[in-house]
Amino acid sequence: MVQLRDVEVRDLSLSVFGPLIGTDRLARLDSAAATSRVLLDGRVVWNVNSTASGGGVAEMLRTLVGYIRGAGIDARWVVIEGDPHFFAITKRVHNRIHGLPGDAGALGPAESAHYVEVSAANASALLERLHGNDIVLLHDPQTAGMAPWLHDAGAKVIWRSHIGADTTNEWTDQTWAFLRPFLDACDAFVFTRQPYVPAWMPADMVSIIPPSIDPFSPKNQAITDTDVPYFLARIGLTSGPVDRAPTYTRTDGTSGTVDHQATIVCEGGALETTANMVLQVSRWDRLKDMSGVLSGFASHLAGRVDAHLVLAGPAVEGVVDDPEGAVVLGECIEAWEALPTRQRRRITLLSLPMNDIEENAIMVNALQRSATVIVQKSLAEGFGLTVAEGMWKGKPLVASRVGGIIDQVTPGTGILLDDPTDIDAFGAVLASLLERPDEIRRLGVNAHQRVLDAFVGDQHLLQYAALIERLVLA
Repeated sequence: MVQLRDVEVRDLSLSVFGPLIGTDRLARLDSAAATSRVLLDGRVVWNVNSTASGGGVAEMLRTLVGYIRGAGIDARWVVIEGDPHFFAITKRVHNRIHGLPGDAGALGPAESAHYVEVSAANASALLERLHGNDIVLLHDPQTAGMAPWLHDAGAKVIWRSHIGADTTNEWTDQTWAFLRPFLDACDAFVFTRQPYVPAWMPADMVSIIPPSIDPFSPKNQAITDTDVPYFLARIGLTSGPVDRAPTYTRTDGTSGTVDHQATIVCEGGALETTANMVLQVSRWDRLKDMSGVLSGFASHLAGRVDAHLVLAGPAVEGVVDDPEGAVVLGECIEAWEALPTRQRRRITLLSLPMNDIEENAIMVNALQRSATVIVQKSLAEGFGLTVAEGMWKGKPLVASRVGGIIDQVTPGTGILLDDPTDIDAFGAVLASLLERPDEIRRLGVNAHQRVLDAFVGDQHLLQYAALIERLVLA
């Protein structure tokens, strides 16, 4: 029997946004919260996804659900169950919605039947707890199959796609055909960008809501320049000071420390300094092209420019809904091992522990704050929340001109690569930027302001409030 996993989320007060966003933006947020409390009285807002950790969706839910609860609305978050075959199918769907074939597997009747079987079991488990007039937000393809059963029970069902491609091809067409029978039961849809919306989807049922960061979470909260080296040393990346354990603020208000080390692949031991560190943080996913970043840095910068590359991702055993993670990490390690020693000395691979999600988040925070330049050389990208996170720390981005990255890295905040597969262009752009510290500082200041203006959580919450209000009043 399927047992949905409840994710415990602490209530978060909207008032914390005040000093950051100003009185006018806070007043709009408070007004929307008051309206929503009245409209949703007696209803539960459910969020359903496939993992409680290891990706941008889970990170956003942890804080957005917390703020909704803090506004006095009954919001809950549950994680579905699935077997390896189910997650292999949904990973195939994930890749093909991006317009890429992924593995050689099919999306035929057998795959559809198994997808239906797992989806029905998860829907049945949720129906045991659902009230007929509840709101359910289903996140990404792993949960889309639940929509028909939830809709028939009287719930208002919203499907939120965090992924997509700007253009269609045989792979996107095949995948939308696979999902459409389930999505036809939804009452509304949310996409990150307009080009991601399939042509057959009714325009009046679609909302465009970009993701957001939480400036107060362990991933994005302020860290003093004094504490950053201590965090990096405790991760095991550097040979810096370890005589004290700096603290950070957890979402429950208590203090935390870094008590686990990363699994590190390096040549010559810990780094002596992080000066001119180039960083890419992402899941071990082929679409993030970690191996391409490694190859480009090794062939164009290692030994020629005074810089060190760090590729960081989650420990693969901690991301249950991504069966390719271990394979991709293994490929990156093999590519690193094949490099000459002088190049290996300039590149480090980190697998960050997932024992404690907030400890993992502060590790990423410290890495981003210590970086000189942050890279996101994705081959395809729904949004790329690590881009906004890096920009929030005042870092310039060298990133691919794909998907939601285009909406974040605007002129004057970073450099976009027209062709993410062009290793020569990537190496040339990165090397040139590293030689211009004044430009690095200028881009970083602009990057931080861009995120404050457009991608902080109050904007996200306002858009969801407006969508739910329309559904309830319809």
